Parts: sequence; structure tokens; C-alpha cells
Amino acid sequence: MRRVVSVWLPTRSAARFGWPEEKEGQGSAVAVPRGVARRAHARLCVTRGSGQSPDLLLLALRYAPLVAPDPPDGLWLDVTGCTHLHGGETRLLRDLVTRLGGQGWAARASVADTPAVAHAVARFGEGGVVPPGAAVMADFPVEALRLPADILAELRLLGFERVGPLAAAARAPLVRRFGALLALRLDQAAGTVFEPITPVVPPALIQARLTFVEPLLTAEAFAAVIGRLVGMVCGELERAGQGARRLDLLFERVDGSVQAVRIGTARPVRDARHLGRMLEERLERVDPGLGVEAMQLVVTAADPLGFVQTASAVVADAAPDIASLVDRLANRLGDGLVYRIAPVESDVPERSVRRVPALAPVTGGWPADWPRPVRLLHPPQPIEAMALLPDHPPVSFTWRRVRHLVRRADGPERIAGEWWKRDREWLSVRDYFRVEDEHGRRFWLFRRGDGEDAATGDMGWFLHGVF
Repeated sequence: MRRVVSVWLPTRSAARFGWPEEKEGQGSAVAVPRGVARRAHARLCVTRGSGQSPDLLLLALRYAPLVAPDPPDGLWLDVTGCTHLHGGETRLLRDLVTRLGGQGWAARASVADTPAVAHAVARFGEGGVVPPGAAVMADFPVEALRLPADILAELRLLGFERVGPLAAAARAPLVRRFGALLALRLDQAAGTVFEPITPVVPPALIQARLTFVEPLLTAEAFAAVIGRLVGMVCGELERAGQGARRLDLLFERVDGSVQAVRIGTARPVRDARHLGRMLEERLERVDPGLGVEAMQLVVTAADPLGFVQTASAVVADAAPDIASLVDRLANRLGDGLVYRIAPVESDVPERSVRRVPALAPVTGGWPADWPRPVRLLHPPQPIEAMALLPDHPPVSFTWRRVRHLVRRADGPERIAGEWWKRDREWLSVRDYFRVEDEHGRRFWLFRRGDGEDAATGDMGWFLHGVF
């Protein structure tokens, strides 16, 4: 399902953006012919004026591959299929508005199924997420339809102040009086007519574009074009001494709409074969419609990448490079699902680990004297245990109604909370034991409390991990 973000920047004018000013009698939409003329107009909007627009578009490209100006005071982002990479739609909007605010742009944003609804909620509502399929336009004023000022004035003279009554009125008399634009805006608001977003790419980005004499329809044809585009882009990256971190592949369809796929890399890359393979894996998400008349590959994020000396097989074995595997897994599953665990300087087990990127440099080390279980339970599970006090391991314990007889045990290892953290945890004391039951399964148990001060724990037993 399509999801579109509309960003409203109320304190900025068209002149400030470098976008075309509205003329009297025009609405907030700028009609541009489809195809090359529209793309030329969009590029003109970016390159002229104060130079603020490219900065805005570069910021917006963090969140979606399809970004376009919405003159005179906004932006469009087609975030279809991208929101999970940012923690969902709510977090995406919050982060986007926060970043804009950090650069001095007062902003309000909304995400909805159609550009018309997102535009209306951002400017005439409170912004935020409009649930898929929600009908919210009826209560908005007619100004939310993005109609010219003269049409809006006449509609109010006729008594139409809200979109709902206007949409329910007979369509033919309205079209005869106000033209087809009114009907188009009502259909776009209802979602019955597709409203394309023509993406704009800042010219400073490394990019390559190919047009076709005949529209392309098959995955095989797309794969062949991807190979050419990736080769062109990687050549530019090498000349610039950079490697790609994020690439967007845009498919310009003959109906004027644009589809996009996005890939990212864990570290700078300009290996054409690797990048091409990742892009081809995303082709199943592309709907060519009646055909694709052009394809464009844009490097929306890049970092410096120089040449490095590889290990010689005569001197030493080369370390395995898993970057390609990490990239393919992350693009298939999502960035947040591919990571590794790194140690943190804390004795409390649940505070001693954190998630880091899969290829982040290794810092610190794990304690060698006392092994830790592969799996920690959060929170620790209460168990019933039989043990001799004060420091003997349990003879048996019951977890989830299953009794385990302890055959071997090691411990105790006493762990106390950090005294500088002023919470209940810093007062507690835990005595940990590594135990093995009669079936060879190994568990990590602890007894809470030191047996002397009641504030350190109630002497209850818990299962905290499984080896």
C-alpha cells in the first residue's frame, strides 16, 4: 500500500526555497507536463534561488528514495516500503521533524495513503499518521483541496465550506462551472485517481540515467540496465575516491509515476558486481505497469574509500570478508535485524551487552574467568531450588514445572550492582552458579541476597541464562 509524507514548512516562502512563486489565480499546485519537461522543471526548482532546497532534499533523502518539492512551502516523500527502516511511521515523522527543527526549519508532517490527504492533514490538521483507508477529508475546509483562489472564493459564495458537502454535491454542474480541476482534486482526495510524485535529485549527487526507445517490462531487461548503471556509477565513485553507502534505483514508468528501490551497505562499497546483485534482488518489488521508459541510479549517501593492501597468501591468510553477506542480509531483513553483541563495562549481566552494527570494530572483551551463557532470559525466571546455605549450589531446582537434578556445579560468583547507579539494582547482591543437570543441560542460576542484609535480596532463586 502506498504511503506518502507531506511536510509543511510554514515559515518559508517560495522565494526562500528558490521555487516558482504562485501567481494570482493559481493554486498551490504547479502544473508541469509529464516526462522530460516535468523533470527539467523539477531540476530548475532545485538549482535556482537561495540554495536551501538542495539541503532540504538531501536531508529528506535519508528517509525515502522519492522526494520532491511541494511549492510553495513543502516537501513530498513517498515512503512506501521504507518506514520499517526507521522504526515505523510515527518514529519516522518524529525524527524528520526533529532534524528539520535542528536546522532552523519549523515543520509539521503527516503520512497518509495519498498525497492529497497527507497535504491536508499537515496544513489543516495536527499532522501525524493517518491510518490506511481512513476517510478524514470530509471535515477539512475546501482550501485543503489545493484549488486556485478564485475557485475557492466562488465555492464559499455558494455555501461550500467543507470538503464533505462539496464531494457529495452533483459533480456535473460543478465541473461545468469550475472546470475539470475541481473534479480532479476531489478524486485525488478520495484516492480514486492516482497522483504521481515526480522525484527530484540534487545535481551534486553521483548518478546515472538511461532512457529507452521502447518501454521495458521484464526483470531480465531491468537486470541488464542495472549492470550498465552500476558500472557508470562505480566509475564516478572511483574518480571521486568514494564508496556508496546508500543507493536509490528509480523506475520512470510511461504513465508518469515513479517506483523506487533502495539498498544500503554496512561500509563504503564500489564493487559493481556486489551492488548489482543487491539491486537485482529487489526487482521483485517493482511493478512496471505499462512499461518503464527510463531508469536512474542515484548514490544518496557515500563515504571516502581508498585503496588498501590485501594480505598475501604467501605471507598470511586473508581474513574472511563478510561485508557482502551482511549487506545482503540487511537489505533482505532490515537494518535493525542484522547486528552483533558487544560487551559493556558493567558487572550486572543485563547491562553488560549492547547491540552494535554487524561490522563495527571490536572494542573491549568478554570476561575469560567466568563464561557467560549464550542466551540471557529477560527478566530472570523465578525457580524453586533446594540448596545448603550459605554458599552451596542447589541440589535440584524446578523451572516451569520440570524438576532438574544438579549433577555438577561451579560457583558462587558474586555480582553486585554499580553503587553509582541510584536505583534498586545497586543495592542487590547475586550469587551466580553454573550448573549441569542429569541430561547434560547447563543453566546459569543465581540466589538474590547475601543472607545478612535484607536490603540486598530475599534469598530467592532465579534462572538467568542457558548455556
